[in-house]
Formats: sequence, C-alpha cells, structure tokens
Amino acid sequence: MERPDPSTVRVPGPWTHRDLSANGIRLHIAELGSGPTVVLLHGFGEFWWAWHHQLTALADAGFHVVAPDLRGYGDSDKPPRGYDAWTLAGDVAGLVRALGQRRAHLVGHAWGGMLAWTVAAMHPRVVSSVSALGAAHPLALRAAARRTALRRKRSSQTRALGHLFRFQVPMAPERKLVADEGAELERLMRAWSGPHWPSTEDFTEAAERLRLAMLVPGVAHSALEYYRWAFRAQFRGEGRRFTDAVGSRVAAPVLQLHGEDDRCVLPSTARNSAHWRGPRSEFHTLPGIGHYPHLEAPEATTSALLAFLRSHPHP
Repeated sequence: MERPDPSTVRVPGPWTHRDLSANGIRLHIAELGSGPTVVLLHGFGEFWWAWHHQLTALADAGFHVVAPDLRGYGDSDKPPRGYDAWTLAGDVAGLVRALGQRRAHLVGHAWGGMLAWTVAAMHPRVVSSVSALGAAHPLALRAAARRTALRRKRSSQTRALGHLFRFQVPMAPERKLVADEGAELERLMRAWSGPHWPSTEDFTEAAERLRLAMLVPGVAHSALEYYRWAFRAQFRGEGRRFTDAVGSRVAAPVLQLHGEDDRCVLPSTARNSAHWRGPRSEFHTLPGIGHYPHLEAPEATTSALLAFLRSHPHP
C-alpha cells in the first residue's frame, strides 16, 4: 500500500483545520467553537480525530475546543528529535500562547494525559485544569513498573506495559506498526479496550482511521520515540531532573476518568496518582470501559468533562 499523504488526516467536518507555529515547529490543529479554551491531547497511535466526539459536544456547550496533532503525528511536523518531556510540554504551552490565550483547560488521553500533567507542573501559568483519561501521573506509572525490581517478579502493571519494553529495540517496532496496513495498532486497540467496543461499527471506523494515520511517513518512528525517551531517561540524569520537575502536587485541579477494564494503565495505578493531584480534584471510573473512554463511551466521557470544566472556570 502506498503511504498516505499527511493531509489525509484533515478529515472534513464542522471544525476548521489550520496550522500554528509553537515551540519552533508547525502543529496542525482542528478547532471549533468559542468560549474558554480546551486543548485535547491524543495518545499513542492516535491523531486529532480521536477527539471528534468531544470536539463537537464541548463546542456546542460553549467552549473553544482545539485538538492538535502532537509532535510527530498526523499533519504536524515530525522532527528527528524533541520527544522528551520538556520539549513536548513546551509544544503544548507554546500552542496555548499561539492561540492567543493566557491559559487553557488541558484534556489528555494516555500519553496526552501524562503530557497534560507534565505541562501543569512545568508551565503552571498556562493551565486552568487537567483532565486525564486512561492515564496515570508519570511518576505513579513509573513506580508501578519499578515494583518489579523490588519484588523480583513481574507486577500486573509491568505486564500491561510489555509493549514499552518491546518498543525499545531499533527498527523492528517501526516495521511491525506499519506492516499489513497498520494491523498491529488495531491488535493493541482490541487488547486494551473494554469487552463491548471491538464488536461495534464505531470501533471499525476508529481502527480504520487510526491505522491509516499510522501509515503517514514518519509517524511510526515518532510515536515510538515517546516511549524510547521515557525508558532511556530512567538511566540518565535527565530522568532525575524530570522527577524533580514533576514531583510536586500541581496547582491545577485534576479530573481522572478511567475505564474499569483498562488493561494498559490499570485502575490501581491511576488511583495511585492521588499524591500529585491538585486541590478540588476528582477521580471517576467507567464500568465496562477500557483504555479509550473518549471513544468507547463518548457521551459519558463528555458529560464528566463538562461537569468538571464548568465547576473549574478559568481563574
């Protein structure tokens, strides 16, 4: 199959597509609505379209909603470096400023959720609130994985993060992600989602769109660089500096929305993020839902987001 052009991810709809310069790179965004700004940060293997339900629903509810393709994804720039936490956090903070806003509500799924939490720690002045879907605080996730070494056996969370370790070898993971038109990504989606979603037409559509976006040249390598930096940093000084940078409780309120059947980031790991949540934070679970609340249960997810955002307006 011929690799798709990056512009194929500019799916038409009620939203507007445009490019913004932030932190030295070009970021593609889909944008809709007016009012307080909400920035939606996607996770591994996704692109802005993963938020299409929330884009329209939050805009209809009176918010200015922005869904970017993160660095290395979709139709955003795919530089050879910059997949460390500091640069990625700078991308998001720069995006908020490029939008002409002083601050924004950050909503993130998985990697996007950890990134939102990181931005709140490193650039607190641009963050009104954090909503983390299917995500734990980066240090909570690291602590859960490290319990393996202390107990000398594999913890449940370590088994769930097996893909992180498989992604560390060069070249082979990239080839696997794009082989058979991105079939590996759909396999991961099925493994991580709840029991009901994979049998629906919504899953079929999401899998088709995300598989196609993974085939855009450069995306597979960029997506894996997120994992590679996170792993390598544990053995370098930058890992200690990152721990210091995000080690304190954030000032912003945090909503954690987690599927009870999440087999990628376990609910117990997500609950252990309480130490880093800001004041007036909330934790909610969704029964029968896996790693993708925004796609598996869009109405329940949007309802929880709206209730949280309305109770925590911009300062």
